[in-house]
Amino acid sequence: MPFVLTTSSIPVPDRAEFWHDAVATTFVPLDVDLHEEKPSTATITSHQLGTLQVSQVTAGPQTVVRSRRMIARRNAEYLTLTMQHRGTARLEQDGRTVLVRPGEFSLRDSRRPYTKELTEEFGFTALQMPRALLDVADNDLQTLTATVLSDGSPCAAVVATYLQSLARIAGDLTPGVGNRLAATTCDLLAVLIQERKERSAPEAPEAARAMLARIKDYLMKHLPDPDLSPEAIAAAHHISLRYLHKLFEHEETTVSRWIRRRRLDMCRRDLARTPSGPKVAAVAQRWGFVSPSHFSRVFRAAYGMSPREWQAAALPRA
Repeated sequence: MPFVLTTSSIPVPDRAEFWHDAVATTFVPLDVDLHEEKPSTATITSHQLGTLQVSQVTAGPQTVVRSRRMIARRNAEYLTLTMQHRGTARLEQDGRTVLVRPGEFSLRDSRRPYTKELTEEFGFTALQMPRALLDVADNDLQTLTATVLSDGSPCAAVVATYLQSLARIAGDLTPGVGNRLAATTCDLLAVLIQERKERSAPEAPEAARAMLARIKDYLMKHLPDPDLSPEAIAAAHHISLRYLHKLFEHEETTVSRWIRRRRLDMCRRDLARTPSGPKVAAVAQRWGFVSPSHFSRVFRAAYGMSPREWQAAALPRA
């Protein structure tokens, strides 16, 4: 059964307050500013498909704001994918502003402030899902908020067609089917984000591999430097910090973890090198570990024994 909230039977003087509560109930806490002196009829019709909420919204001109104050009031971590049917929406989030026209869809994240302005009568379909269900990195997600996702790519066309069909039949689905289609929606959105990420990469795959090889060679030469940091590495290679992290995503690690692993490998080698055995603190310092206690903790986490235990076990074999 659909859940309907409408101002059609509400006296005109009371419509603004009713609509404000209706929007907050359906989505997340928002400040709603109606642009009409006498608000026209507005309606929200929602269906729940498992964890996915599908809502059809029609109303008059207005502006909704998700402020830091609203975010602090309630920890609501949702993503909302909006398909515009009528009217043009002006969406601002994460330092970007985009106009979303009929036939286009966009994404917003309730965990950070945003503003959505509609200066004429409008209609849209909103699909809201918990952020936790989408298995994508936050930095990749933030590159897509307040952008037009229906950009003509084949992947975007497939996602758009699916979402439009799902919105049309949402009221006819059984709970079991609705649950499965909700999971499919999250998967498709993750695929779209991945496809957009790959298309926006500043380097071709071959160039990216060559850059990664140069960076790894640089890191091996500078492992002893305790100030070796992602920021310094990016600056030395004239690339952005974000692109540096993207290069190591393909290695299924981070640049900091890669450095720590290589340092631990070097320390393990040196600890087993001579019969007398160098001091643990000296080896740690030689390979960029500033704190001996920190070195001991990460060594044990990596190899299941302390540096001294490793040294004692390795020296007889050496």
